[in-house]
Amino acid sequence: MKKLVVLGAGCAGTMVANKLRKRLDEKEWSITIIDQDDRHIYQPGLLFIPFGVYTAKDVIRSRSEFISKGIKFVVAEITGLDPKAQKVETSQGTFDYDKVVVATGVYINPEEVDGLMEDWGKNAFDFYTLDGAVALSKALREFKGGKLVLDIAEMPFKCPVAPLEFVYLADWYFTERGIRDQVEIRLVTPLPGAFTKPKATVFFTELIEKKNIKITTNFDLLEVKAKEKKIVAASGAEVEYDLLVSIPPNLGAKFLVKSGVANDEVGYVATDKNTLKAAKYDNMFVVGDGSNLPTSKAGSVAHFSAEVMVDNFMREIHGEAVKPEFDGHANCFIETGFEKAALIDFNYAYEPLPGKFPLPGLGPFSLLQESKANHWGKMMFKWVYWNKLITGEELPLEAQLNLAGKLQD
Repeated sequence: MKKLVVLGAGCAGTMVANKLRKRLDEKEWSITIIDQDDRHIYQPGLLFIPFGVYTAKDVIRSRSEFISKGIKFVVAEITGLDPKAQKVETSQGTFDYDKVVVATGVYINPEEVDGLMEDWGKNAFDFYTLDGAVALSKALREFKGGKLVLDIAEMPFKCPVAPLEFVYLADWYFTERGIRDQVEIRLVTPLPGAFTKPKATVFFTELIEKKNIKITTNFDLLEVKAKEKKIVAASGAEVEYDLLVSIPPNLGAKFLVKSGVANDEVGYVATDKNTLKAAKYDNMFVVGDGSNLPTSKAGSVAHFSAEVMVDNFMREIHGEAVKPEFDGHANCFIETGFEKAALIDFNYAYEPLPGKFPLPGLGPFSLLQESKANHWGKMMFKWVYWNKLITGEELPLEAQLNLAGKLQD
């Protein structure tokens, strides 16, 4: 019997394992999926915890609940990966493989920023982890006014629209509390604008200005001066804060660096951007945030790329050539506060464009535009995620970007 080992039981890994279990003969292929715990977190929901929309229990489920019958789930720390010997080393022993899928994601590393840990959990928080989101919820409830700063340490990072969503929701949150005029909200970014794509940057910047949110661009974070409550850029520029929301450097799994599988100390695995095959290893595919794909590290990318990866996996084991069918497709709902949201849909070649989604001209969702329908689309996605997406069911969304209905210049 041939062996497939999937490293990581998050969104991408669980989805791929479940899809492949449906397509692979159980008499010919075993599937093992490995992760360090049995706690699956709905990561888009972490954004809502600081504002009291969700609680921790709303975003946590057991990984086992979503892993299909016929897949062996191993709870273990992955300590090494040897592509030549085709072995995975873990705290629960060694696993041989014929094919391996790396889906280990990325993690925030606040210790990489000089001085940040001195204020961590005091006046500096994150919302990219469950513990961080819960702690930030308490800090926001107790915040009576002052300078609220969200700082992005460096690119790339997971869910690049989340900082925008946070400052928009903060505007709503403090308005609801009746103290918005006592809170200065500032987005500090290393980018030259609010987002990475020109048309979207114009749209999101207009919203920032409309909501009286300040923005500091081209800020390459050097250090945090915790005692002075300042963040300092490499240029010497400083921004003061009373409450700092930090998006620290996002790094890949340490075992990938240790094993030499990752490109460098950042820990991302070199991946063919169209086929999802590892660039250096024949029997390895890569999905999810831990790849070096030149597109967003987002759940939608994991979904669309997984569709292509699974098809290519099946082609490869049947002796066929893999196809370069992944086009970098990503789409994201962006909460803008007051029960409204925007939506973007783009890929490697096309930036976000106005229009309707998913049905051209009909929607019901509007692209590069605020609407209540977009907000409810985002809120309903949690049900889709738990019940359809990670279980590996087919969704009526194309893996490739559809330009129909989009308004091009």
